[in-house]
Amino acid sequence: MRHIPSVGSRRRPLPAALILALGPLLAALTLLLGTVANAFAAAPAPTAPDEAELVLMNRSVVRFRASVLGSPPAQRAERGARNLAAILARDESDEVRAQPNDIGNLIMVGDQLAFILSPDDADKLSGETLPTLTDKTLDTLRTVIAESRESRDSEALLKGLAISAVATAVLSLLIYILNRLRRWIGTHLSTAVERGAERLRLGGAELIRRDRVLAAVGKITHAAYWLLVVVLVHAWLGVVLARFPYTRAWGERLSQYLLGVITDLGGGILGTLPNLLIAGLMFLIARGVVGLLKPLFDHVAAGQAGIGWLDRDTVEPTRKIANILIWIFALVMAYPYLPGAHTEAFKGMSVLIGLMVSLGASSIVGQGASGLILMYSRTLRTGEYVKIGEHEGTIVGINLFTTRLRTGRGAEITLPNAMIVGSATRNYSRTVNGEGFMLDTSVTIGYDTPWRQVEAMLKEAARRTPGILAEPAPRVFQTALSDFYPEYCLVAQATPLGAAPRAEVLSRLHANIQDVFNEYGVQIMSPHYIDDPAAEKVVPPARWYPAPAHKEEG
Repeated sequence: MRHIPSVGSRRRPLPAALILALGPLLAALTLLLGTVANAFAAAPAPTAPDEAELVLMNRSVVRFRASVLGSPPAQRAERGARNLAAILARDESDEVRAQPNDIGNLIMVGDQLAFILSPDDADKLSGETLPTLTDKTLDTLRTVIAESRESRDSEALLKGLAISAVATAVLSLLIYILNRLRRWIGTHLSTAVERGAERLRLGGAELIRRDRVLAAVGKITHAAYWLLVVVLVHAWLGVVLARFPYTRAWGERLSQYLLGVITDLGGGILGTLPNLLIAGLMFLIARGVVGLLKPLFDHVAAGQAGIGWLDRDTVEPTRKIANILIWIFALVMAYPYLPGAHTEAFKGMSVLIGLMVSLGASSIVGQGASGLILMYSRTLRTGEYVKIGEHEGTIVGINLFTTRLRTGRGAEITLPNAMIVGSATRNYSRTVNGEGFMLDTSVTIGYDTPWRQVEAMLKEAARRTPGILAEPAPRVFQTALSDFYPEYCLVAQATPLGAAPRAEVLSRLHANIQDVFNEYGVQIMSPHYIDDPAAEKVVPPARWYPAPAHKEEG
């Protein structure tokens, strides 16, 4: 490209002292503006291959889209820039006008021809016409000529430097205030996190890691600080560049970009406020309904009264199910009013979540249905002593998906609800008279020991065991007559002392059974024969009531 002569011809000399004083500032500002100029030059405005722009004072005066008198757009742009530079260098009349011609409009500056606009230079895609293009070009050209004159005015340059210095001082002050504010916010947030972590403890252990929360808070405040710094520097750069004619176009672009972003954000926020208010109203209504139902559920949970199928056993799951359904209904009603609900990204995320739930929720739904069956069929209740399969213990919690048992041996067992529904459950607390639980244990004694004596010894062992109730009295059942021995089962009711005492009561009962049998000389052994014994294993009537057994009168 051919060199374009400088547009400045007459300059007022600056005082030497002022130049020395402003030398460092001018050097820094020149370096900054040069960097910005290189950045803008590296990314020129996109043009079609057969188009060319006429640029003067870093402003696009006009875009040529057609050839005129055999000159292509690039040659027309080069010739127009050269003509304008020469006209401005002569510092003659600033009058800008358009003179109609057969080939288009002649753009005149004073009495000199700058360039020609043809009807084909108008942008047909946007519906632009030659008169519209001409008016726009004349306005831009007047601005360029005015900036060219201003660039040779030392007073305007000093004014721009002064305003730039003030803007720089304000920027430095704002960054300093932001830095102090960041430290103040970081300190107060750290204190709040420390207090919150002290309150959120369970069994002496922290539920929230303070170091991780503090690190996250630090990163958030750091990111917010630098975001505000970038915004301030962006605004400062736009103000400084707009103070000088040669860089004013860049400053206007930066300011327009920042204002455009702020306008878009503000417009988006204002546009979504009515929908957000409607969505918030939906959630407030849901919260109000939950609040209205709370006293009813609390009344039933306190055991004061039941309402049909709703009692103390089913009130908590019913409360949770009702709350979940109410909030889901509110979410469904508020979904169309949420920001971005109608975008393709939001719809795609909804489809993905639905697919994930469909693929992975089969077992979850089965477990949840089993939990509801257990709760509403009242098969199990908290505090009951049960045996489920090979697991035995007191129920300490029934959730939607699992049931927890606490054994008397210091262990807590978590069982899936689906397994409980599909297996037999032995409940030791449902058949008792009043509160408590049942105990049962079995022994096998040979046929040569009177059964009356065995029953009496088992009842005696039960009477000696703390925790076993005298009423109802313990009972002994002969559950089987095997080949070599009968099987005796002792059943008794114990007091409700919690989960661990049942195992302890059963252990004491076994110890007392051994003591009682030893006291009366009866060996606890299940006999097995290889051959018939020499003596018959029978009990004569005279030995039917050995101690502690006694014959009942009548």
